[in-house]
Amino acid sequence: MLLASVLSGCGSSHHPSADAGPSQSPLALSPPISPTPSPSPSKKKPRPKPFRQGNPDGHAAVPAAARAVDTSHATRVIGKGTPGSCTSSAVVSAVAAGGVIRFSCGPKPVTITMGATAKIRNAHGPRIVLDGGGKVTLSGGGRRRILYMNTCDPAQGYTTSHCQDQATPELTVQNLTFADGNSTGNKTEGGGGGAIFVRGGRFKVVNSRFVRNRCDRTGPDLGGAAIRVLSQYHNLPVYVVSSTFGGASGQGGSCSNGGALSSIGVSWTVLNSVMSYNSAVGDGANPARGGTPGGGSGGAVYNDGNRFTLRIAGTVIANNHAREGGGAVFFVSNDRTGTMRIEGSSLRHNPSAGFETRGYPGIFFLGAHHPAVTGSHLG
Repeated sequence: MLLASVLSGCGSSHHPSADAGPSQSPLALSPPISPTPSPSPSKKKPRPKPFRQGNPDGHAAVPAAARAVDTSHATRVIGKGTPGSCTSSAVVSAVAAGGVIRFSCGPKPVTITMGATAKIRNAHGPRIVLDGGGKVTLSGGGRRRILYMNTCDPAQGYTTSHCQDQATPELTVQNLTFADGNSTGNKTEGGGGGAIFVRGGRFKVVNSRFVRNRCDRTGPDLGGAAIRVLSQYHNLPVYVVSSTFGGASGQGGSCSNGGALSSIGVSWTVLNSVMSYNSAVGDGANPARGGTPGGGSGGAVYNDGNRFTLRIAGTVIANNHAREGGGAVFFVSNDRTGTMRIEGSSLRHNPSAGFETRGYPGIFFLGAHHPAVTGSHLG
């Protein structure tokens, strides 16, 4: 019944003619005695570059609620200072226990290949923070989803009588890379979310990277190669800040819909980020045309439902592709109450093989009024 309430807003149109206009780098045996040369200065080892993701040229202001969490006083630490101590089981245990979590895996970058999906226990909040310190990659190994939170999953424990609209847990992922997640075949809650699946509570992403994530290749309303979100408390937005999805050819995500992000009835604020080389690969749109499995919309972002908002600021969305509609963004508010704003951003080279809204290259939009576009380039 709960899932039905979330999905009641689904079934968006696939019609190709939403007609909105634009708003706009040998030793000598006895060498002669000569003055001792001055010692050459020692070469300093170059400092490692800081882990920085997102758009360095993005200048959107970041509200306090969207900023990284201070993890200097962590609740728990994964690892004992060596790569070998940072294991999948340690991640799974720490995430289940909750709290503020850091890693101690040694001075060099480390990849932890997950042998199981890390799942949040809903009573072990209220705040859960996973901070990789810019050195940790969590990998699904191309076989499984990496991180899962669902306030309406009885296996993770009910904490309220209204799981679809509760304030906690509050999940933050920051300074992390999520690679090779794959939720293909996992149709719980409609599927999707190759790297991360979230339902309920609150969620934000800060200074993180998502590469080569996958979910099912077909399905009319299934999506989110990197992230799938359903139900956020009081419809407060999911914040995505200074993060990269794809970033280079061959590094992008691929799913039926939403090569980076996907949601139903959820608001998003995307700040100073990059989404590139992601693909929506389904066939038949939503609702699926006769004789097709459906999908193929939202090369980077897929938003469906009723009342929700999408704000994109200081962000680059480029070189994404949709087999159907919205090479960059697919936005359908079924009751036409949803709104979209694009500020100080660049959306370019995002082909929609099927359909898009006239005057908004790479975007298919059905909502309250024309998308508000300021200080941005669409092309």
